Amino acid sequence: MSNRTAVQTLLVRELVTLARSRAYYGLVAGVLLVSMGVLFAGGGAEVGYAPAAVDLLLPYELLVPAVAVALGYRTITDDARRGELDVLKTYPVPPWAYVLGVYAGRALALGVALLGPLAVIGVFLSTQSPPDPATLATHQGVDSPTLFVRFGALTLVYGLVTLALAMAVSAVAWSRRTAIVLAVVALTVVVAGIDLVLLRGFGTGWIADQQLTTLLAMSPASAYRGLVFETVLYAAFDTETGYASAGASAAGLLAWFGVTLAVSVVAVKRAS
Repeated sequence: MSNRTAVQTLLVRELVTLARSRAYYGLVAGVLLVSMGVLFAGGGAEVGYAPAAVDLLLPYELLVPAVAVALGYRTITDDARRGELDVLKTYPVPPWAYVLGVYAGRALALGVALLGPLAVIGVFLSTQSPPDPATLATHQGVDSPTLFVRFGALTLVYGLVTLALAMAVSAVAWSRRTAIVLAVVALTVVVAGIDLVLLRGFGTGWIADQQLTTLLAMSPASAYRGLVFETVLYAAFDTETGYASAGASAAGLLAWFGVTLAVSVVAVKRAS
């Protein structure tokens, strides 16, 4: 079996597995219900694309990694428990091809779970009346579907990074119970842990003002938030950009993505 065939086979296996799972459809429905609930509660549905992104940003900082962790935290652990990693060695399938195939399948499923509800929201917003002049004045006259598409793209990137982290957790866990514990720890670190440490350092003077913006990019949640502010929500405020370093935020997410996938490959290699 060629490496390309192995990757494609594993990708299809993951998609078929999730397509047969009622829990997955429940997850997608849950994301849609939460998103619509937040949108209507915040009033963004009555105003426009940029206000909708404002309403969704904070809940999505928690919701997106929660969905990604739910999809990825047991993937490799379950394969190891069922002996499938041992079977794959007989083909042989290299660890990187196994990780890539499994990740790609889960990533496609994650994309549907995140972008599907956002697409529904986008269509709904397109049917609403244009914002009134007062709204346009407070949003610098800019409220375009392009802003919402950017928000969706950044949300997907955030989800893919946290999915890579969830798979790394699955790769290093030696049991389902351990995977659950590590997944909770990983979710806490992504959502708030790093931010709290950095803000504590800033409050005690360990971190200077000019360093905080760059260091916050080390946190996936802060990097996501910073990119959304810099590329989407600038249209929602009458202030200059500079909330975050877009370059540092992008580099931070890329580093998390690369390192966590590498951890998965190394862990699978050692296990096999």
